[in-house]
Amino acid sequence: MSNLHRSAEAAVTKAREHGITVATGESITAGMIAAVLADTPGASAMLQGGVVAYQNEVKSAVLGVSSELLAEVGSVDGRVAEAMAAGVRTLCGADIGVSSTGVAGPEPHDGQAVGRVFIGIATAAGSFASSYDFQGNRAEIRGQACAAALEQLLKALPS
Repeated sequence: MSNLHRSAEAAVTKAREHGITVATGESITAGMIAAVLADTPGASAMLQGGVVAYQNEVKSAVLGVSSELLAEVGSVDGRVAEAMAAGVRTLCGADIGVSSTGVAGPEPHDGQAVGRVFIGIATAAGSFASSYDFQGNRAEIRGQACAAALEQLLKALPS
């Protein structure tokens, strides 16, 4: 079992124990977070759904990220990650929304370096984002972003 799957199993177990539902809004990970959660038996009791919002138009039209914010800061920003998490939480009717946005490379994007990633978490209490600077190739950065999202999800779940 991979580390990603161990983290997902812990998140699914914790969410199920507390009756908490989760939804994902993913850009850089393009569905990896939802997929690794869904690989876990029992995920259907906690995973509401997810949106792959790779383009800004989808972030805005589907997840409700302000087009003004996207124009101001670009797609790779903590405030965008927070808005994506809040948007998917609302859209899917989940207790927790988790999001990912970042630069997998090979070129910088929106003024952000390759490896810069933001993970957003949204709950009824509000939203926050964590920033990361990962190293590696495109696949490695995406995998690290998925791992970070699962780690933040675990932290957001009650003990």
